Amino acid sequence: MTAPLLRRLRAGERGSAVIEFAVAAPVLLLLLIGIYDMAHRAYLTAILHGAVEEASRQDGLEIADNTKADAYVTAMVQRVAPGATVAFKRSSYYDFADIKRAEAWNDKNTNGKCDNGETYTDENRNGRWDADVGNSDNGGGNDVVLYTATVTYTPVFIVPFMPNSTSQRTLTASTVRKNQPYELQAKYGSDAGSCP
Repeated sequence: MTAPLLRRLRAGERGSAVIEFAVAAPVLLLLLIGIYDMAHRAYLTAILHGAVEEASRQDGLEIADNTKADAYVTAMVQRVAPGATVAFKRSSYYDFADIKRAEAWNDKNTNGKCDNGETYTDENRNGRWDADVGNSDNGGGNDVVLYTATVTYTPVFIVPFMPNSTSQRTLTASTVRKNQPYELQAKYGSDAGSCP
């Protein structure tokens, strides 16, 4: 009597779909949530880059309004990532070749820093040597501006069992543009100074 019962149990398939689903469903759901999370991040990155480009184009005009441009980028980002914070930075330069360039100095000890009384040229007229010759503003006519937006947001899709899936994430987008020639461009300064 036991042998026929065992044969019937071995041949029976009722309930096997439930067991297979119970094994496969968590893996499938984890995979889907991970895909949604990656897609959301890619979409947010695309929105951020597009908004930064548009805001930068508007900032290059004589009638530029930095507050309005920053508000536009923030609004576009928060449509996709509610509660996200956006920080902005503008650095203006005389020319494209000057972007993130250090002020000229006499590096006697060749350590890559302006120190030990080495002399420098105060090109941005702020009274000290700078590793970046740019000014922290929107610049003037014909100036080149590096515009950067940094977004900090909490992910919409939480991927279970993934480390740091609930921690805040950061995305950055930058663009470079040249302002319209609506005024004469200020030249770099030529005053000399000594490094501490």
